[in-house]
Amino acid sequence: MLALDTSAFRDAMSRLGAAVNIVTTGTRADPVGFTASAVCSVTDTPPTLLVCLKRDSRARPAFVEGGPLCVNVLSSAQQALSNHFASPNSMEERFTIGHWTTLATGAPVLEEAVATFDCCISQIVEVGTHSVMFGIVEALRINQNVGGLVYFNRAYHHLPHAPE
Repeated sequence: MLALDTSAFRDAMSRLGAAVNIVTTGTRADPVGFTASAVCSVTDTPPTLLVCLKRDSRARPAFVEGGPLCVNVLSSAQQALSNHFASPNSMEERFTIGHWTTLATGAPVLEEAVATFDCCISQIVEVGTHSVMFGIVEALRINQNVGGLVYFNRAYHHLPHAPE
């Protein structure tokens, strides 16, 4: 079997739609965060999710096993925030937008997020160019009155709020 072409793999993966998230660690006084779409549920017992982060990311050193990790799922109104956190802005500049608080772990929590998963990192596995961080959920918050933001085919798409 021939090795897959990297660009073909990336093109195929761009068709795998994903929620857009701001992933944070640190504290409100010394916050670190980045934009991520590589986030998914692992198990509900114990409630665990995973986040992938490029190993050469300047945010990477702040995420250490046992430390906090908070996944803030962005709403359809937060596309500019996603771009702001994906930019070369300093960590301090990134947190000038949005309203930030904390839950159980002390990691920065975006008040306007669709959902927030406040976790402690249980394990970090190095795979190729990325670190796969596993977080056990310590607290969560859900905002049921907003639509979501997804990334599909290299573009943002807005999901409407679905009333219950």
